[in-house]
Amino acid sequence: MKILLTNDDGISAPGLAALAKEMNHLGETYIVAPETEMSAVGHAITLHDPLRVSDYYKNGTYFGKAVSGTPADCVKIAWSALLKDQPKTDLLVSGINLGSNTGINTIYSGTVSAATEGAILGIPSFAISLTTFSRPDFSFAARFARYLAEKIIKNKLPQGVFLNVNVPAVPEDQINGIKITRQGLTNYTEEFQVRKDPRQREYYWLTGEKQEIEPDDDVDDRAIMQNKISITPVHYDLTYYSFINELENWDLKLNQGKK
Repeated sequence: MKILLTNDDGISAPGLAALAKEMNHLGETYIVAPETEMSAVGHAITLHDPLRVSDYYKNGTYFGKAVSGTPADCVKIAWSALLKDQPKTDLLVSGINLGSNTGINTIYSGTVSAATEGAILGIPSFAISLTTFSRPDFSFAARFARYLAEKIIKNKLPQGVFLNVNVPAVPEDQINGIKITRQGLTNYTEEFQVRKDPRQREYYWLTGEKQEIEPDDDVDDRAIMQNKISITPVHYDLTYYSFINELENWDLKLNQGKK
């Protein structure tokens, strides 16, 4: 197997190292990740600046390619340039992200967007996150990623579909199973705090907390609250099909605003 690994926490992130350690048991891994943290950049790609690619080493050993771009950039450049002379990529895994990627966060997540780009390119893909920012232990999540990778290779994914996986940050013996979920719609109460730098110039810092989570058991955040691994199948087609016919009935016409 040929496996492409990336993330949005940057090539030096411990979650990526833990993922690579497990994926090395399945096949040949290629790591192409941002040179710095790129959290919450969504599906941004670089159009007006050059992308710089450099070899990255851990403890004197080659680890992968560091890219001066976004997670989506990393997948694009790996597929179209860095690995184009290699055998086809069998699987793309993005993570292990520090912090959950559930609900509306799925849209903002660079980790999820890397998996989205993989699906667009026709690569079986999944994103995986550990739902904590404090004292993370990636070992179980990494082993689960390996297990899921084997299942994906065996069972296949539909065209354009990838999986968004969130693993509760609890000891393995407290995991209460696996739940197939939908993306929750819980939003955030957000505010920009106004602060001052040492030169007394104002700047703004975005803060926020999740609102009350939906009560349905099939919601990603609800599964995490129950210490279950959440797996959500995601498609990049954003069309809201059930509204198409009603929108047609609006009888929209050109030149209606002209006198």
